[in-house]
Amino acid sequence: MDVFSAMQTAVSGLKAQSFSLENISGNIANSQTTGFKRVDTSFVDLVAEQQSPSRQVAGSVSANSRQTTTVQGGLNATDIGTNMALNGEGFFAVTTKSGDANGQSSFVTGDTYTRRGDFALDKDGYLVNGAGSYLKGSSLDPVTGQATAEGPIQVANTILPAQPTSTITYSANLPKTPATAKANASQPGTELLGTLASGANPAILSGTGTATVSAADATSFINGSISGPVLTAYTAGGAPVTLTTRWAKVQNGNAAAGTNDVWNLFYANQSTVLSTNSTWTNAGTAFQFNSSGQLTAPAASSVTIPALTVDGVNLGNIQLSYGTGGLTGYTSSGGTVTTNALTQNGSTSGTLNNLSITKDGKIAGSYSNGNTVALANIKVVQFINSDGLKATSNGTYQQTLDSGTPLVGLGTTSIIGGNVEQSNTDIASEFSKMIVTQQAYSANTKVISTAQDMISALINIIR
Repeated sequence: MDVFSAMQTAVSGLKAQSFSLENISGNIANSQTTGFKRVDTSFVDLVAEQQSPSRQVAGSVSANSRQTTTVQGGLNATDIGTNMALNGEGFFAVTTKSGDANGQSSFVTGDTYTRRGDFALDKDGYLVNGAGSYLKGSSLDPVTGQATAEGPIQVANTILPAQPTSTITYSANLPKTPATAKANASQPGTELLGTLASGANPAILSGTGTATVSAADATSFINGSISGPVLTAYTAGGAPVTLTTRWAKVQNGNAAAGTNDVWNLFYANQSTVLSTNSTWTNAGTAFQFNSSGQLTAPAASSVTIPALTVDGVNLGNIQLSYGTGGLTGYTSSGGTVTTNALTQNGSTSGTLNNLSITKDGKIAGSYSNGNTVALANIKVVQFINSDGLKATSNGTYQQTLDSGTPLVGLGTTSIIGGNVEQSNTDIASEFSKMIVTQQAYSANTKVISTAQDMISALINIIR
């Protein structure tokens, strides 16, 4: 290497350090850009000519960009329900709008990818981030939960239809000795429902059956039973119906005879009158408990209440689901029913109040009827080599041969709603790199000045 080669090498150093400074300036400029990934600089030495080991020279230098797409930025809470941040690797699949015609939006085909999650609804119900990218995914039917369309997610502000009650989920403990209101309740056997005032006995002692309590017998029935759960059920049109129930013990177990404790569940047929004026219907199943208080029959984890009718409204066949171990018959000091769980799956119609993001990548809508329903699945993709993606404007990336093909799914990543990912630029670190870059740049200029002095000295020899 001669003096002229040294000057060329110093020039390559100036170019490399200028390239590094360009990256540093870009990182600092985007230190507050949502989802921005800083660009670091890698330096590579170039050997201009091959020499023997004893004559090797340092050679020139080249600078390349090094992406940091896998380096997580900090999460910043925004309290905006549709904002979202990826906690882990991966990218949101997005697209851009290509135009509007006849009130319909059209979008660019194909996906680009971003970490920028400051999405919000536009006037048409699409989720668009601050850089103008539209979030993609699959829209879901709010009633069935089935996917209806793929593409840019559009949230329709439609009314959620009413849902009739079809299942009641219930778990409780029935006391071994119920505290009934019979006048002679202290005497053995009075805890049982027994024969009513008219001489009728609505008990079902085994299996299933049908039985009713007349309004004339309602008072003696209530005195021989204890309060069960009270809940609101819904018709197909969304009308609320108050369902009042009572439990009655109809048989005491006898180990010698091989019999179990038996309970029946009843419900009131009228909710607009006093319980002592209403007729009552046996739900139709004999619930049997052994001496340990465990349910032995029915063996299934649910039963069907046939044609449940209140106030003249037939709600149809309602499934009473209590699960495994949901109903027990343990001793209770108060002699009352202890309810552990009570829900039903019906509801009135509702309007959309707000949106939120779930960790498993769903957009959930909260409605005025108290229901929260999944409306869309967010499309999140993974790449084997995320740093091989090509960065484009507006915080998006494009697939390349180096990145590999996108793999749809969250993997081990979770989505944090109400947050956005901040830039992963560290200002203090960038300032440190800037100082080092400045010193290296100045040092390269010194090499050029020295080489110039050497060439001037050589010329002066000739003179």
